[in-house]
Parts: sequence; structure tokens; C-alpha cells
Amino acid sequence: MKIENIQQPFIKIFPGDFSGNTLQRNTPKVLFSTVSPVGFNHPKLIAFNEKLSEEIGLGQFEEKDLDFLVGNNLPENIKTYATAYAGHQFGNWAGQLGDGRAILAGEITNNHGQKNEIQWKGAGATPYSRHADGRAVLRSSVREYLMSEAMFHLGIPTTRALSLSFTGEDVVRDIMYSGDPKAEKGAVVVRTAESFLRFGHFELMSAQRELNTLIDLVDFTIENYFKEITSEGTQKYKDFFSDICKRTADLMVEWYRVGFVHGVMNTDNMSILGLSIDYGPYSMMDEYDLNFTPNTTDLPGRRYAFGKQGQIAQWNLWQLANALHPIIKDEQFLEKTLNDFGDYFWNAHDQMLCKKFGFDELLKEDEDFFTNWQGLMQELQLDYTLFFTQLERFDHTADLKSQFENVSYLLLDEEKLSKLDHFLTAYQKRLEKNSISKEESLELMKKTNPKFILRNYLLFECIEEITIGKTELLEKLTKALENPYEEIYPEFSKKRPSKYDDVSGCSMLSCSS
Repeated sequence: MKIENIQQPFIKIFPGDFSGNTLQRNTPKVLFSTVSPVGFNHPKLIAFNEKLSEEIGLGQFEEKDLDFLVGNNLPENIKTYATAYAGHQFGNWAGQLGDGRAILAGEITNNHGQKNEIQWKGAGATPYSRHADGRAVLRSSVREYLMSEAMFHLGIPTTRALSLSFTGEDVVRDIMYSGDPKAEKGAVVVRTAESFLRFGHFELMSAQRELNTLIDLVDFTIENYFKEITSEGTQKYKDFFSDICKRTADLMVEWYRVGFVHGVMNTDNMSILGLSIDYGPYSMMDEYDLNFTPNTTDLPGRRYAFGKQGQIAQWNLWQLANALHPIIKDEQFLEKTLNDFGDYFWNAHDQMLCKKFGFDELLKEDEDFFTNWQGLMQELQLDYTLFFTQLERFDHTADLKSQFENVSYLLLDEEKLSKLDHFLTAYQKRLEKNSISKEESLELMKKTNPKFILRNYLLFECIEEITIGKTELLEKLTKALENPYEEIYPEFSKKRPSKYDDVSGCSMLSCSS
């Protein structure tokens, strides 16, 4: 790989702590601290993303490159660092946070001039590790590696995953914070993104009243990642905030489209570019439930439940607005922009639902239709993905129960079947109002509704196999997630088996996941 082409412009521009000291501490008035990966004596490659490596300009993998993938024996041009940021966690100001188990190698530019940052996750402690060791377990690393790639192939803005490697050492973790820690296999993921900048980077500088650095950071971000902004002065910063709001709303709509629940939408886990970032206690939706949260830490309040993600995104944007206020200096603009977020989000959300149902345009009556559909989905505990797959195949002349019994997590008795039949009749009547053909409507559905989603129970099974040295399921899941709008493996197109209903890592997870 062409690791000699990796550079570190960020640490040449912004104030930082160059001591290399990993002592966990506050680092006021700086945006990063230099720190070295801890190094691992017996690493082993599990998976490498060849297409991504070529795409970002790193090129082909050679055996000697394993050292780089785990942070060993780095060349002189790699000046590694961890960034400092702040954030609101579960609605409360948490102060300084930062890259606790992520270390940046820097940035690489491909032949088309596109830049991507490269980052290890699990390569050792940083000043921001907050009493932790900076390592990662295989369990969380597999979930990060596969889900980021699954989201990419679903067409959703996301960080990417370049490689997954065993570190050769064990890491002790208490998976459910139950007082029963256990040793697990350690691993490192290398992930990439155009930028890993978060809301929290801007919050930190604003909270510390480092306004010159805040302005420099905003200017840097606009110049590198928001090149469509051509305005000057304060208007430039207004356009910047407006664009972030739009990107964030669009991302939330995409999450709702495929049934993704992030699980821990703290402001420090919000990408300034509108990317899905930090795959921890996430889940793809099995049975449809607006109140579902996969994160045990989010109980009992369910702040980050599936149905609240749009609302939380708006709340997080309010915190970003507070951080940017010292340079925008226009309360009315910020309030209007944030209030407009709801109208923009809900319109985009309903337009998305139209496509899922094969409607060519949004009608006034659709609000009631969607509300009735949501009630049916929850009452009958219908699988979100399988429901739309079956809707595409629905035959009103065939037996209703046989078509939907494998979509519901309940037994469909006559009363439930009657409610389902009533909805499907209303759906057929709504389809008749389309101005496009049935074939065009079906094609719209197929482009919008994935056939394959990376369910937690599949991840659980994959992790179990990799732990004992098997990679067959990993390879199958990789192929399936690269083609999510096709049904390559019918065995993956089924609802979560009941044996996994109460298994940690399949239904509920913790932030250590």
C-alpha cells in the first residue's frame, strides 16, 4: 500500500499537544494530541477491503502492510494523533471527550483529488480514553467493519471500513455492565472517511471560548468539505449551518428508510458532514417498533429510540447552533433554521415512505395512511424489511395468512388477519391513484426497499464463527451486504429466530458493544 502518501495537514494547521503523552487528562485550547499506537506482537488479518483501498488511493495490499493495519512499525511520514472534542451525552453536557480508542494516521488523496482520513480504532490509549485502555474487542470490531460497509452499499452516507485484524491479545470487557467482566479476543479496525469531524469539535472550542480556533475550524471545514458554499463573511457561516441541518435531516430519513437505529446519538457521535459514524450499540429493525432502542444504556428513558431519531437530530443541531452562535451572531436566523428543520425532515420522510409503497407522489390523505400503517405494523409485530418485500410480491388472490405468517413475530389469528386485509385493501385503492404504471411502481419499491439487512443475530453468529477461526459466514455476509437490493442468500431473508430473542448481542447491546 502507498502509505508513504499519507499526510497530516490537520496537525500543521491547528493547535495541539505534541508531547505524545497518553496520560488521560484535559488538554485545553487544543484540537488534538500526538499519540502512538500501542503496537501488537502477533496480529492476524481477518478481512481487507481491496476495492476501498484502491478507491482512496492506498492501492493493493501486500503482506508487509499488516504492520500498518494494526499500527506497528510506522514510517517517518506517519505522525499519529487523536483529536479532542466535547459533547452532550444523553442530553447532558459532558465537557471534554475526544478520540478514546481512535488514532488518526492522517489523510490520503487519490488520483481524482479526493481526500480521505485514515484512522485506527482499538490501537491503544489516548489522553481522551477516559479511564479505558483504548483497545477494542473482536465483537465490536466486526460490527463496525460490516455495518459501515452495509450502510455504504445501501446508499447511505457513512464512514467506511478498510480492514479488520486480530491483535493477538485478549481484552477484558463487561459486555452488559453486569459486574461479570470476561476476556475477549482483541481486534483493530481501520476506518476511513472524508472527515471524522463531529459536532463536538465545534462545541469544544466554543465552550472554551477559543473563538479564533473555532473560526479557523469552520473555515477549514467549509474550504475542504463544503465547497458548494461560495458566500463570504457571516453569510458563509449561516450557509454552513443550513447545509449541516439539511445533511443531517437527509441522513435521518435514510436511517428510517432502511430501519437503522444508531442507539447512542450523542452530539459527539454526530458527523459534521452528515455521515453515519460510530457503530456501537446499533441495530437494524426487526419487528417494527417506534419505541425500540437496542442500547441497554438508553433504558428506561429510550431517548434514542427508533421513532425519536429525527427529534434528537434536531436537538443536537440546537447544541451545534449554540456552539456556532459566537460567529453567526444571529439568533433569529438560527431559530428559524432549526424550526424549519422539522418541516423539511417530515416532508422528506413522507416522500421516502411514498417510494417504499410505490407511490409516485405524496397526497394529502397519505398522512392518515402512514399513521394507520404504523399502527398495524406495531400491533401485528411485523418485520420492517420483510413486510415491504412481501408487499412487492403480494397476490390478493392467494391465501393471506400464508403470505404474511413469516413476516409477523406473532401468530396471525382471524382478527389480526382481518386488520391486515383491511389495510391491504386500502393500499390497493391508494395505488390506483398513481399516475405511473404498476411496473414503474414496483420498480420504485425495489430501488427503495432492501432485501438484505445486516441483522444483529447474523452479526452475532458471524462473530461466534470468527472467534473460532471460521470466515465462511463473514464472506457470505460481505457478498450479501454488497448487494442489498437483491436476494442472493434466501436464508438471510427471514425474521430473527426466537432463540435469539433474549440473547445479549442479538436483541439488546451495551455501549461496550
